[in-house]
Amino acid sequence: MAPAELVPDGCAGRVLLVDADDLLPTLPDGAFQLIYVDPPFNTGKTQARGALKYADAFDDYLGFLGPKLEHLRRLLRADGTLYVHLDQREAHYVKVALDTIFGRDAFLNEVIWAYDYGGRRADRWPQKHDTLLVYVKTPGGHFFDRDQIDRVPYLAPGLVTPAKRERGKLPTDVWWNTIVPTNSREKTGYPTQKPEAILKRVIQASSAPGEVVFDCFAGSGTTGVVARSLGRRFLLADSNPEAIEVIRARLGPTDVAYP
Repeated sequence: MAPAELVPDGCAGRVLLVDADDLLPTLPDGAFQLIYVDPPFNTGKTQARGALKYADAFDDYLGFLGPKLEHLRRLLRADGTLYVHLDQREAHYVKVALDTIFGRDAFLNEVIWAYDYGGRRADRWPQKHDTLLVYVKTPGGHFFDRDQIDRVPYLAPGLVTPAKRERGKLPTDVWWNTIVPTNSREKTGYPTQKPEAILKRVIQASSAPGEVVFDCFAGSGTTGVVARSLGRRFLLADSNPEAIEVIRARLGPTDVAYP
């Protein structure tokens, strides 16, 4: 499969029902400018909401994820960027693995997505953030379009000029954004669904219009929804048939190729 064939002509995107371990070896080197993955977090339980569910327990998490990360580096273009979305359970182990696979000089950012929603524990600080580990194929040679990123309000607007207050500021590596609310138009019912706002920032910054964005843990299809809305194309894959049905319902049939 050549890069030009990843998404059929006339389609905004393509969705595949396939395990990443089977798909990744078949894809060509340097196919993608941006890859975003949101793998299972190794919570030690089955993630479920209604009929939607998937196993999320691994005795050897790096044995599960590491070979995929090696392929993802191969699949990045010279100016490409990889975002790996995790939480506190495995982020530090995966960062060490990524340092080995990409080289420590290829580490770009540790982005913290902070939110304030859900339960509280009486015996510890509540865990209210995820981590996005960001690595590039070519240190210093990656694509990053800061002018396309939506600006955010200043936290201390009284300390800046009116012009700066009006314009807002570029986000830092800490992103404050709620989870997908229960009554949101985005809500699909898929467990672990991520907000469109998080993917919007990733795709705006690290891909050019018209590029194909790749996600091999597609889940509820947020990557495809946002990529299409921003004028990018997408290749999504997931091994869960229920996820593919959620994606189909969310993206619709008009400009997407399905299994």
